[in-house]
Order: sequence, then structure tokens, then C-alpha cells
Amino acid sequence: MKKDKTIKSDILSLIGNNFDIQRGKPFPFGATIVRGGINFAVYSPYAQSVWLVLFDLCEQEPVLEFPLDATYNRTGHVWHALVTGLDHGIKYGFRVRGSSDHNPVDERIVLLDPYARATCGGQQWGKPIKIERDGRKHTFRISTIPKNNFDWGLDAPLNIPLPDTIIYELHVRGYTVHPSSKVKHPGTFTALTQKIPYLKELGVTAVELMPVTDFDETANERINPKNGKKLMDFWGYNPLSFFAPKAAYAAKNENEHAILNEFRQMVKKFHQAGIEVILDMVFNHTGESGLDGPVYHFKGFDNRVYYMIDPQTGEYLNFSGCGNTLNCNHPVVRDMILDSLRYWVMEMHVDGFRFDLASILGRGRNGEILSNPPLLERIAEDPILAKSKLIAEAWDAAGLYQVGDFPHFERWMEWNGRYRDDVRRFMRGDRGMVGAFATRLFGSADLYQDDGREPYHSVNFVTCHDGFTLHDLVSYNEKHNLENGEDNRDGADQNFSWNCGVEGPSSDPEVLKLRSRQKRNFITALLLSQGVPMLLAGDEFGRTQKGNNNAYCQDNEISWVNWDLTRQNEDLLRFTRLLIRFRKENAHFRRAQFEIKTINGEPEVSWHGQKLNQPQWEDPETRWLGVLYRGDTAQKQKDVYLLFNASGQPRRFELPKIKSGKSWHLFINTANTPPRDIYEPRRAPVLNDQTRIVLQPFSSVVLIGR
Repeated sequence: MKKDKTIKSDILSLIGNNFDIQRGKPFPFGATIVRGGINFAVYSPYAQSVWLVLFDLCEQEPVLEFPLDATYNRTGHVWHALVTGLDHGIKYGFRVRGSSDHNPVDERIVLLDPYARATCGGQQWGKPIKIERDGRKHTFRISTIPKNNFDWGLDAPLNIPLPDTIIYELHVRGYTVHPSSKVKHPGTFTALTQKIPYLKELGVTAVELMPVTDFDETANERINPKNGKKLMDFWGYNPLSFFAPKAAYAAKNENEHAILNEFRQMVKKFHQAGIEVILDMVFNHTGESGLDGPVYHFKGFDNRVYYMIDPQTGEYLNFSGCGNTLNCNHPVVRDMILDSLRYWVMEMHVDGFRFDLASILGRGRNGEILSNPPLLERIAEDPILAKSKLIAEAWDAAGLYQVGDFPHFERWMEWNGRYRDDVRRFMRGDRGMVGAFATRLFGSADLYQDDGREPYHSVNFVTCHDGFTLHDLVSYNEKHNLENGEDNRDGADQNFSWNCGVEGPSSDPEVLKLRSRQKRNFITALLLSQGVPMLLAGDEFGRTQKGNNNAYCQDNEISWVNWDLTRQNEDLLRFTRLLIRFRKENAHFRRAQFEIKTINGEPEVSWHGQKLNQPQWEDPETRWLGVLYRGDTAQKQKDVYLLFNASGQPRRFELPKIKSGKSWHLFINTANTPPRDIYEPRRAPVLNDQTRIVLQPFSSVVLIGR
């Protein structure tokens, strides 16, 4: 506690003449502003004693503590109190004395409210408030109570149809913190809004934000062996809260109201531009790590309710690879996750969620795989979330891989890891991949059609935050993660990448030309595949991580987006913009069903090899493919022919006959030098030879019939 001479003035600043502590109500959980005061409610079934701890400022020492009466202030397993005459700017936490089994923490520790809408202590990036305890410094967080005073006007989630969605994955800090971004307040929600004109011109329809709920970026204790600098938890996949936004991501974070309203203003501006906001949520584990990890909340309120614990050893089950696993299908934890999702939709207007290591959400209390997971069903059937996009990372860190088999309840989309791997393998020329490539190109029917889903349930990606960037995918055969301080052990070993002849940076013109071609091949396949495409931020202009495929700890130029590349690689950016526009203008690539119908007696989609109607699926040496989309003239659609050659030799392809009075025009040829690699569709030149075309090695061609 503070010294006596300061306590009186601090107390007087917090309370009014009608100050009183009453019984309160056990619901809703968290701190709720009610008429006359604030109601506090927290779940802790095995607690023997609970104290409500109040702070005046965001500092280590409390000014008041109130013991809650175990009879008067408890209903069932919920401790609660109504405090009247209390200033809404109060900061607070809880102390708990409990059983060694369920609450195995020091009762002196002030616990964060799991339902806190905002936190205090992490306003300055890289410099959180630290508290010394038992000779060690620990990151300190306390709960705050924001007002809900934001004027949304007529804003609401956009509900863009899934077939029309184009996702762009980015990191809030990493996207604008580089000096080249030339924004005010770099690394913040406000800075992100300054990039909306760029994103709108690019053509994406949704941004998928890597974790924005509170986390401790200083939790990583490793050192970069190259320069001796401390590494960070840059990505933020170790949450301290499922409700509170990261305060350091707000340019104006002097109080909790400003933090929340800056996030809301960001969402509102994205919506005004026609762009949805999807949040990457981490419900599979928390930043409390394992037995020796820090204590923020759940370990103190009830360790065995919130986490999966081995009943024999008492150790944490670690299906996340991060030290603990959230007990997602315990009823109380299920409710908390649902409450979090509803909060982000109702109060923050977000449009959807990507669920990190979502297969853990389908495990039972002992880690068993559930055939009908209650949590996943509740999320899918929740009336408030009925229009929200639900995207599963359909695997976990313990070997469970459910791509195509994720319990979907006719709602869940999936990050399609099979798409990533098969497209990478085909494009680098692996044997026997043409059939798999065709399947991925057409929405992965082998994964989604048999259980009633459609192509748009597949989120297609070639790269994401977890792995190589697109530039590095075509520049490195091996990962280069030594700077992560783990002796290059971290990160995936199997990347299906190809360096095009030289490992890393090269000045060889032929190598650079091939890499440029391969980047365009990948972008062409991604944006013209059935399903929902997802781009990794910066891939459209050649961002590199210098071969690091696990940059979770790199708060530096390895992870920061260098905007100078938009000028240096303007031709690649132009290529991507035009291709996104082409996708939007052609319903061929936004199919809502797998079923192939006929148009004038011909299938609307057909497959070809060098010879028409002979795709040679059975030949493992086939490394090329043609896909013909017949346009419905009644719908004013054009014929489009996609051709891919992933072999090391030129290949001659027969061309399908086109309607009378129409001709094939060259829209894309990735073998051509920019700007002839892609044309404005209306200016696409007519082919001199309408019967055949030669594709150069490792190239793609797109023809338009008009």
C-alpha cells in the first residue's frame, strides 16, 4: 500500500459522498457501470477469500482494498460487489486466497479481471510497467473501466459475400512502423487508417489483423546472437486478455476511453472504404505460459477450470506449443469465449475472426478430440455471430491436422494449408502434382464438397505471417532463423520453396528474372483460384524477411514493411492490382458452388493439357495445365483460358475454339518483361495465332475471349 500521507488525498479523488459497498450482482462478469456505481463480478469457485483492489493511477501501489464477504458477496462460484460513489476512472484488480490445487499462486499478486475491457500498464511499446516480486521483475497489468461513448453513426459490419472476399493479412505495428511508411503515429490503429487509400486502390475487401488484444511484447527472454539485442514477442500470440485492445497500438492512449475509441474509429473508417476488419483471435492458450510462467489472471482464479491439466502430474497439457492450453470446452471458458466474440461484434463492429490453432477449440477437457465440439457449434449457431466470418486454422501444435475435416456446422471456413503446399510444389516443378494443383485451383472439392461446403469455405493462401514471404519463397531453399536465438531450430523445415538457383540475394539477371516470373505465377494462381484468396501484406511489392520463416520475435526491419519497395517493385504492385480488379470483374473466379453446369452444350469449366481435353492427370511427369472457363453470353461473360507451365522447357498448347466473331486476347504472360506481363483487359492485344500458343518455362498465361 502507499504511504499514509498520500492515501487520504488519493481516496478522496476516487470516492464521492454516497460511497458505499453493497452486495452487488453475480452477472454480468467484469466491471459494469450501473446506476449509482460500478458492479464487480468475478468467477473463482475454490477461492477462500477475495479482495477488490483499487488503484488511483496506472501504478503498482493500490490505494484501497476491500475484502469480499464469503456469504454476502458470493453467489454460487461468483464473487461480486456493487460499489457506489466510485469514480469511473478507477483502476482495479483482485487478490485471491485459495486452494493449492486450484489457485496455486501468491495471494499478494493483483489479478487482472478476465473480462476487463481495457488494461493499464502497457501503454508504451517495449516499456511496460514492471513490478518486482521475489527478486524478479514481472510485467504489471491492472484493469480499467472504459466508457462506451463512441458515436458509430450508421456504421455496421459490411457482410461482404464470401465469394467476393479478398483478405489481406497484416500486423498493426509492422505495417506502418518503418520510417518509409510516412504516416503520423507509426505502428498504431491511427496509422493504419492512413493506409486505407492504398488498400482501397489495391482492391482487397478485408484486412485480417494479427492479434490486437493485450499481450506483453517483452515476454521473450532470448537475445539476438547477431547483435546482442533483446528479442520481442512481436506477433502477439500470447494474449493477456480476450477483450482489451493492445494499448500500445493506440496513438492516443492516455486513458482507456481513448484506446477503445481509436480502435472503433479505425473500424469505422475501414467500413467507410468498403473494407472489412477480421481479427486474429488466440483462444488456444494464454501468456501465462507453463508452471514457471507469469501470473496474470487464470492461474489465480482457477487454474484447473481455465487450463487443461494432467490429472496425474499436475502439469499443463501443451497442445499449443506455448506452455499451456486453454480448457475451451469447459462451460465457463466456453461462455467467456462467446462473450468475447459477441463483444467484438457488438461493441467494436468487427466483421469476423480467424481462430489461431482452432483445432484446440475442438478438444475436450482432457485433450481428447471431440466429434461434436460444443464450443465450435455454439460459435457457429450463435445468433449475434450469424453474419460474422469464421475462419479456422484447422490444426494444432500437437499433430492434429483437420484441414477438410474441421467440425464446420455449415459455417466454418478454413485456412487451406493443403492449398499452400500443393500450389508451392506444383510451381517449383515437383513430379506428380498436376492433379492436386487442379483440385486446389478449383476450390479443393476433395476437402469441402463431400460435407456440404462450397469453394468459399476454403481460404486460399500461398504465404501468411507464419513462414516465408512470397519474395523469400522464391529466393531461399532453407530457413535462415539464427537471429531468433534458437540455433535455427524454430520455424518449419519443410517449406516447398525454391531459390531459383542461388540461395538468398543475387545479382544474376537470369535468377532475378525467374524469381520475378515465379512471384507472378503464384499471384496469378492465387487470385484466379476458386475460394477466398488471402494475401500477406507486402507480398504485392516483394517484401523480404531475409529468409526468416518465423519472425515472431523480430521487431525490426525483418518484420517491418518497407514502403520504399512500392516504388522499387512498382511493376509487381501493378500486376497485383490489375489481377485483383480482373477477379472482381469476372464471376468465373467467384463461384458459389462446385457443381459444373453446361453452356450451349459445353461444360462451363473444362481441363486441358498441351492438347485439348487431355490434361494427362495420370502422368507424373506432367507439369502443365489448362483451364477453360466458358462465358455465359446472357450474363455478358467472356471466355477465359488459364495456362500454367511449371516445367523447365517451353510447351506448346492448343487453343480452344472461340465463338464466331470473337478472338483470344493476351491478358497475362508472366514470361514477358513488365509492363507486358499484364495488360488492362480492354487493351489486351489479340493473339496472331488463334490455334496455339507457346508457354515459356515456369510461366503462366491468361487469355480473354472477346
